[in-house]
Amino acid sequence: MKAYRLARVDKEYDMHLQAWLNHAVTATKEQGNKHVPVYKSFKDFFDYEKRLKEVEKPKRSIITPHQRKMAKLAAMVNKERG
Repeated sequence: MKAYRLARVDKEYDMHLQAWLNHAVTATKEQGNKHVPVYKSFKDFFDYEKRLKEVEKPKRSIITPHQRKMAKLAAMVNKERG
């Protein structure tokens, strides 16, 4: 039941995100005496090709000194345990 309830929360999140995006896409800004759309085209709102490139190109993660120290400790513990 817990998994079902968590899945429902995810669905609710998706619905609320969709509602927010529906609101954002209809946003206007004042330009002189008239209101004009903030996004003139769908690509202004969501650049599909740019997003694909971001996902396909893995980013180098920046490892902090603390994370490096913890990784060394974990490796030492694993080595001792066999």
